[in-house]
Amino acid sequence: MNTPKLLVALSSLAALAGCSFAARSPEMYARDTEAVLATKTDAIRACYDGVLKTAPTAGGTVAITFDVETHAGRIVNVAVSQGNTTAPAPVVSCVTQGLDGLALNPPDSRVGKASWTYHFTPPPPAAPPAAPPGPPGPPPKTS
Repeated sequence: MNTPKLLVALSSLAALAGCSFAARSPEMYARDTEAVLATKTDAIRACYDGVLKTAPTAGGTVAITFDVETHAGRIVNVAVSQGNTTAPAPVVSCVTQGLDGLALNPPDSRVGKASWTYHFTPPPPAAPPAAPPGPPGPPPKTS
């Protein structure tokens, strides 16, 4: 459901006494961010399942960008990339509301800038129920 694209913008390393910060490599930053986003997969899926109850063909992609704060590790400035998003508004809301409150722990000493794409595919339509068997026909003719 997710495709990560994470860019780490290196900022000046401002060390604050008494605060704990990580100094992740770009690969670690991508992995840790993916792990934090994955904690919301079930909630986003449940929201999407709710959308499917009223719009059974709702699907598409939701492309977002966001920042990761240095001092608290919070995911902030979540923005939908309209040009790369094809899902309807209720599905977009599932993603943007689902990410509320996420944070990397420990925070990183570098500002994180990321993009992420969620893919939603509605289930195939249910097959119509089979017709009940009709009355038995006449017995076969034998010669």
